[in-house]
Amino acid sequence: MWSMEVLLPLASVGAIAGFLAGLLGIGGGMIIVPIVLWALGRQGITGDHGQHLAVGTSMAVMVFTTFSSAWAQQKKGAVRWEFVRRMAPGLVAGSLLGSLVSNRIPTFGLQVLFIVFCYSVAAKNLFQLNPKPAATLPSGRMQAGIGGLFGLLSSWVGIGGGSLSVPFMMYCRAPVHQAVATSSVLAWPIAVSGALGYLLSGWNVPGLPAGAVGFWYVPCIVVLGACTVLFAPLGVKAAHRLPPAGLKRAFGVLMVVIGSQMLWKLLHGA
Repeated sequence: MWSMEVLLPLASVGAIAGFLAGLLGIGGGMIIVPIVLWALGRQGITGDHGQHLAVGTSMAVMVFTTFSSAWAQQKKGAVRWEFVRRMAPGLVAGSLLGSLVSNRIPTFGLQVLFIVFCYSVAAKNLFQLNPKPAATLPSGRMQAGIGGLFGLLSSWVGIGGGSLSVPFMMYCRAPVHQAVATSSVLAWPIAVSGALGYLLSGWNVPGLPAGAVGFWYVPCIVVLGACTVLFAPLGVKAAHRLPPAGLKRAFGVLMVVIGSQMLWKLLHGA
């Protein structure tokens, strides 16, 4: 039975995830995955596919979040569409492939990957580890290949890939506000293909809880999706008005907390 003790934290985290998605050009999955795992636990839902459900649900939520962010960024005129055209096919292929084979990866492996990714994102944001601009831009094929790698990794962690694509855009000499805007658009094909892949890969898996469709947990999608869509445009507005350095550091601290919490649970079997 869903109660306010579950709904309020879900709605609050959805609002934060949506705001950060618009602000930093990310999909918000690094925040969505842990709250879905928490909500599943509060409903007494345990089993071998908790992480798969959390990642699949995150991808489905991000379909709405990233579309809202991308639409708001396009209205600001900051999107570099040449990068979108070159990278989107690889992103779709990588995300779809990764999500389709996800049911072959044990929950433990997905959790370890998520923890490592949390700490990597934290280090980048806390220490401002931005790449130096390239002397020459990568070729179109190279950008497509990099997109495929980003899509693959994103599908296993449950993110929109902004923590990967924003540094890459900056490496390609895009100003930071254009990198964030372009990353917001690139996150949408990752989310769509990843969500579809998790739906299909979990379709015939036995023992999934009521409310699950494949590896989507629909009640969380409804609550989180609505909140992220409402708050993503606010993050976009803030991104064009505020220097994001302080917020990036705060996001880095949050990633340390989330990664450490999941590591503690993994080590103690919680």
